[in-house]
Amino acid sequence: MAASFSSSVKEELAHVEPECSHCEKATLAALVRIEGTLFLSGTGAYRMEVATDSASVARLVIRLLHGLYQLKTDLTVRRSVLHKTPNYLIEVPRQPALADALQDLGILTADGGLELGISPSLVRKQCDAAAYLRGAFLGSGFISNPRSDFHFEIMAETQELAEGLQALMALKGISARIMQRRSSFMVYLKSGEAIMEFLAYVGAHQAALFMEEQRVVKSLRNDVNRLINAEMANQQKTSKAAGAQIAMIREVLSAYGFEKLPPALQDFIRLRVQHPEASLKELGEMSDPPLSKSAINHRVRRLQQMAEEASS
Repeated sequence: MAASFSSSVKEELAHVEPECSHCEKATLAALVRIEGTLFLSGTGAYRMEVATDSASVARLVIRLLHGLYQLKTDLTVRRSVLHKTPNYLIEVPRQPALADALQDLGILTADGGLELGISPSLVRKQCDAAAYLRGAFLGSGFISNPRSDFHFEIMAETQELAEGLQALMALKGISARIMQRRSSFMVYLKSGEAIMEFLAYVGAHQAALFMEEQRVVKSLRNDVNRLINAEMANQQKTSKAAGAQIAMIREVLSAYGFEKLPPALQDFIRLRVQHPEASLKELGEMSDPPLSKSAINHRVRRLQQMAEEASS
């Protein structure tokens, strides 16, 4: 089965090199906030689970938990019966260093409560803010294939977290909206330009380039379709006008006869009957000598006047 565009973006983001020593912590903090489940088994005794359907994201989470906090982890690979895809469950068992790590990651407050928003200490620098957004997308991000409609979203469990993500994007000039979906909050982008700015900001440069290519293709396709539609409309208009002129010619010939008409009108009638699909401009170019569109229009108006006189 071909990988989805979201999966391709996550694969690229999982391998982005951090710009500073704090970027990895910001990425892990967002991932744990969005994909993690915290369990309390007594005062100050915690264990945690992080679930993801991306092997690259699972490897990243395990590497960061080990590297930043020396936490023990257990990995279980499960396969969805419904979707036939693997799911990775990272279990962080109860251990002395976990509570301090959760506070450092902005999951727990200093008094042991849950942090609802984004801890300012995690996103002091622009590269940290980009890293946090990168982790949020790795956790619950979705982006539609740019060959179809542009759509981007990140799901957050609290309004405070959704507003925090929205604020981080706004710092880079990316305008996101929030919509509640059942018990969660969706931070979403609909503009192709905004989505590309987000991808470039968080480090998915290949995905951003692919989106730009698809946007150019769509623009060219739309331009071609507009030209074709305009040409078809012009052809229909010309055909309708030519049909009306031929009906008018029949009426004039019935009333006056061909030989009694001025030579200029005789020439126009010959051309129109021989070229029923041609525009007036084209008939003028076929005339000998060539005539301007204004001169051809004058002959049409003269025939119209004669037809009206004949029918009155």
